[in-house]
Amino acid sequence: DNKDYLYDYLRPRIPSSIKMDVIVQEVSNLPGNITARPKRIKPWGTAHAVWCAKDVIKTGFAIINADDFYDKNAFKNAANFLKSNPNKSTYALITYKLKNTLSEFGTVSRGVCKEKDGKLTSIIEHLEIQRKEGIIIDHDSGNILQEDDFVSMNYWVCNESIFDYLEEYIIKMYNKLENIEKDEIYLPFAAQSLLQDNIIEIRVIDSESKWFGVTYAKDKIEALKSLKQYTDNGDYPRPLWN
Repeated sequence: DNKDYLYDYLRPRIPSSIKMDVIVQEVSNLPGNITARPKRIKPWGTAHAVWCAKDVIKTGFAIINADDFYDKNAFKNAANFLKSNPNKSTYALITYKLKNTLSEFGTVSRGVCKEKDGKLTSIIEHLEIQRKEGIIIDHDSGNILQEDDFVSMNYWVCNESIFDYLEEYIIKMYNKLENIEKDEIYLPFAAQSLLQDNIIEIRVIDSESKWFGVTYAKDKIEALKSLKQYTDNGDYPRPLWN
């Protein structure tokens, strides 16, 4: 039902020249000999969501949050990476400067990227980031952060090799879940695990863009203003799809 609903909703809004598949993240769809527990209702998390696309995606692809605005330059940079990268074990993370991802209305959680020679070494989670009196601070740790620190907004670029890696990771993590009915298996943790095991390398690519989403209710007003301004400036056509 969800699959048909989403397809019927999205298809008229996207040009027919763009191929579209709708994949439902079924709780019962698990790798190996794993059997889903009967009481499990909640989805298994973002790593599992990506793995569910294994039978459809056979080439390089990007992963984004459906409810965030990433701006077109980020997509151009992702496309350029896919065109120029022949190495199946090299992925990319499209990053944003911290100053371009903050909310005026409260704290936000961000993963600050550490890199060396353009390659990701780690992502450090900061849970309560806010600009206060001109300084960006994480209230949880007390750390002062820099405006130009690169952060992850869950814009990953990879290829079909990730599905086998995710399958192994999901099987491993499934056996470590403390609450089998509620705990989730997350894509960023999977990526960092693959990175630490030297299975993949991840290029850090500057989006050269501003990100926005709706963390707080008041963020919606600013998001609408920004979208209108982009359109009025001619950055995006009206209507979006011709």
